[in-house]
Amino acid sequence: MICPGEEGTPLPYTASPVRLLWSDLVLFINKIWALPGIFLPLNLSRTGPWDEFYPSLRNGLIVVLHMFLMVYQVALLFSLPVMVLFMIPALWILIYIAGAFLLNYVIVMVGLNGFRRILISQVPVTERPGHERESWFYINGIAAGSRWAQMNVDQLSSTFGRRIIGIHNRTAGVVFDLVECLIQRDFSYATGDIRDSYSCIKKALLNPECDKVVLLLHSQGGIEGGLVMDWLLDEIPHDILCKLEIFTFGSAANHFNAPRWTKLASPDIISTTDLVHQHGNSIGYIEHYANAADIVALGGVLHFVDIPNRYMGRLFVRPSSGHLLNQHYLDNMFTLGPDKKVLESNQFMDMEVEPFASGIHSYINSSHRAKYRPIARDKDFLTALSQQTQTNGVDGVLRVKDFSRLWQYRNGRSPEVHVRRNTD
Repeated sequence: MICPGEEGTPLPYTASPVRLLWSDLVLFINKIWALPGIFLPLNLSRTGPWDEFYPSLRNGLIVVLHMFLMVYQVALLFSLPVMVLFMIPALWILIYIAGAFLLNYVIVMVGLNGFRRILISQVPVTERPGHERESWFYINGIAAGSRWAQMNVDQLSSTFGRRIIGIHNRTAGVVFDLVECLIQRDFSYATGDIRDSYSCIKKALLNPECDKVVLLLHSQGGIEGGLVMDWLLDEIPHDILCKLEIFTFGSAANHFNAPRWTKLASPDIISTTDLVHQHGNSIGYIEHYANAADIVALGGVLHFVDIPNRYMGRLFVRPSSGHLLNQHYLDNMFTLGPDKKVLESNQFMDMEVEPFASGIHSYINSSHRAKYRPIARDKDFLTALSQQTQTNGVDGVLRVKDFSRLWQYRNGRSPEVHVRRNTD
């Protein structure tokens, strides 16, 4: 059922799975122009050993294997209606499908995934006081075997100076990964890695020795993280869930829940005229980072973010393409120097932002929109930050780095604590 005035609004994520599936297929066709932007720009001469397309023999073999799997899986899908058309006996079709899937499984497990579900960062980091009371997790996106997922974990660890635990979202090949994305997103189906992620994150949140849980998500990991968050919102009290901070890159999710809560200052008060409320968000912080011409983000966070109460959190958009986490996101948003430390300046973080009534938009000589949308409880903080910037003699110029909480974690640092007034 579509209410009057909602004809142009995307279906709610609780709609019929079949309708959601059809809507996603139409959305993909409409965004197909951005498909090359998944891999572009390549800039192979500027890549480093952690980049997915760094010209090494092992990365080359991974790319060749993915190309073979794409051809193999497309051929398999097209062969099924042909077999039905020629009235091949159903038993033989089932045997054919079972054999094809078994071969695919052997190829991806031996050639790409390995058998470890949990990946630990392997780069040396010097933990600062307080880091021992933090837990950092990462869920990767599509087409990431164990090598690429490990490279993601290692670069994240070096970027933020923390030990990162990667929960490996195993690849089945690009085509089958896309099918799995549709099943997870449209049918809200929790695959094994989603269940493992939920278990790990819930355990960390309930650990009294842990004061902060940070969840980093990329691509399909956004879908999985969104489903994990739905479960956590059902089971974890707000005073514990507020320890959770979530940061996504090129998120493919169609929703991100984080309802606000209201609490009475004194439960003994009976007179409604004397009630004093406290307000807050269920999740401590949520930030989304997206490239404007990334087809996954265009069909995910960038498509749904403007729907009220559908995609909670701040949004930062970089006017470029590319979907690979290390090569297209981290290298440009958290650029590392030769010493593997984040440089204090890069083009994205230095982008100027202009505050206005409903949020903050940013432009950098491009027709693409880069947007930052503050959550309600940040209004006082934004005003204070603007005043502080003017006082410091920077002519009132505000930049992305002034609003990015994730930026404050670079090189092992931690965000400053700002006192905020509760607002309605």
